[in-house]
Amino acid sequence: MKLTRLFLICFGLISFGAQAHGPTPKKADKSILINATPAQVWELIKNFDEIARWHPDVIASKGERSNVAGSVRTLTLAQGELKESLDYFSNTDHEYNYRLHTENTAVFPVSSYTTAIQVIAEGDKSKVKWKSRFYRGDTGNSPSKKLDDAAAIKAMNDFILNGLQGIKEALEK
Repeated sequence: MKLTRLFLICFGLISFGAQAHGPTPKKADKSILINATPAQVWELIKNFDEIARWHPDVIASKGERSNVAGSVRTLTLAQGELKESLDYFSNTDHEYNYRLHTENTAVFPVSSYTTAIQVIAEGDKSKVKWKSRFYRGDTGNSPSKKLDDAAAIKAMNDFILNGLQGIKEALEK
């Protein structure tokens, strides 16, 4: 009898623990080859608060202190505004990393993300790598379709791919 009760208690705890599991992080890792030197590509994209110059989804962008860790930029998208903060910037490595500063799932169906953009020489061309790690907009156990994993993955991949294409078009026109 005691063994049965112990089994039921343990099974109940294991079952409860499995139901309480939250979302797993998702990843996006995209790149594009551009017919321009790394210096030319970097010159276009290096200013953290000037993403609207080359990203077709960003209507406007403004920042506090361009290219200084801790800087916050505000992006105006068709759906509203997002705030992001700069974590790392390197002119030498042609790279910067940033994160979502203020969640706004009505604008972008992601609750948090960290992102890195880097320009790498590929012969006489440049490869731009853009990668991100993120969580869906609703981190609960039963998210709506607007804030689930699929919506977050689509939004992040679309944003990155559109940005990469925007860089290519700006430099290869």
